[in-house]
Amino acid sequence: MTHAFIYDALRTPRGRGKAGGGLYEVKPIDLLSNVMEALRLRNDLDTGAVEDLIVATGEPVGEQGQNIAKTAITYCGWDQRVCGAQIHRYCAGGLDAVNLAASKVMSGMEQLVVAGGVESMSRIGIGQGGAAQGDPWVSFKTYGISQGLAADIVANLEGFSREQLDNYALLSQQRAAKAISQGWLKSIVPVKDFNGIPILAVDELPRPTTAETLAKLQPAFKLFNDYGHGDVARLRYPQLQSIDNRHTAGSSSGVVDGASLVMVGNEAIGSQLGLSPRARIISFALTGTEPTIMLNGPVPATQKALLKAGLELDDIDLFEVNEAFSAVVLRYQKLLNIPDEKINVNGGAIAYGHPIGATGAMLVGTLLDELERRDLKRGLVSLCAGGGIGIATIIERL
Repeated sequence: MTHAFIYDALRTPRGRGKAGGGLYEVKPIDLLSNVMEALRLRNDLDTGAVEDLIVATGEPVGEQGQNIAKTAITYCGWDQRVCGAQIHRYCAGGLDAVNLAASKVMSGMEQLVVAGGVESMSRIGIGQGGAAQGDPWVSFKTYGISQGLAADIVANLEGFSREQLDNYALLSQQRAAKAISQGWLKSIVPVKDFNGIPILAVDELPRPTTAETLAKLQPAFKLFNDYGHGDVARLRYPQLQSIDNRHTAGSSSGVVDGASLVMVGNEAIGSQLGLSPRARIISFALTGTEPTIMLNGPVPATQKALLKAGLELDDIDLFEVNEAFSAVVLRYQKLLNIPDEKINVNGGAIAYGHPIGATGAMLVGTLLDELERRDLKRGLVSLCAGGGIGIATIIERL
């Protein structure tokens, strides 16, 4: 099997995902094109060597719809021979795009693929693409509930208190603040306007946070509990006599805009183009999980990826697990016995935000930057996703 190497990984800063946010004026295609152009310039890339551009988004409608990947190729002047595809796997999409790129390279059918995601939550919003589960009968048959309420159920079932959730959220903010102040986030490229003037160069969401501030926040998902979703959840889990809503806006991932790309290729194309590989993709895995709680996929996906790689948990130096909610990461740590000092060491989506389709590829760059900074060998990225999906990828620094 051909090795799949990571030659580069870049992302935009994350802008607040609402009107007035730092990237609100930037169309999704411009977010994506900014990273494409930065990737081309940084690597003196002959784009004619790229065989495919795979881009994920959580809302493939409007300005993000109808294969934004192929449109962006023409829009930013890449070689017309480059093909393009848009994919959707909820929050797992950005990492799935990277894994699909690796699959193409490993199979020997393609030599160089660029993959990632884009999400303008300020301009498109959440849920604008509709959903099969939006039909009440479908939702009833599939026990569909709010993802936020699912996070509260995880906290209830695992015994995570409000204080534990808040403490993890505070740790994420503190780690993010340190990483930003120390300049450890190397994969960020500024978003520029058509005159080349920077619009946003740093992540916008992280903010000074204290335990007292977090403790004052109200539960964010009580409304879903009170208006039917709690009843649906109890049909599936009769042992839940009541659901204590424990997550707040402070212990949930932030709503943001952003784009990310990872360049994946074989050894031959790297030599041909004068590129130096930064890492190798060792293995990756997808798994479905129980769809009502839906957030428990990172654990089995991690176990599956490790099995495919012939590795143990102790062989992994750093973990990046998407902070959809505090309970997701706390459960992952609890079941796999991952120490604090090995997971999300520079903070995560609670601090930076979670631009749905772009996050997975962003985490690859975050992990690779930190492996290089610490001179470590292996890292693992994992995310949960809507409907009960888990995804994981293991990389090895070169």
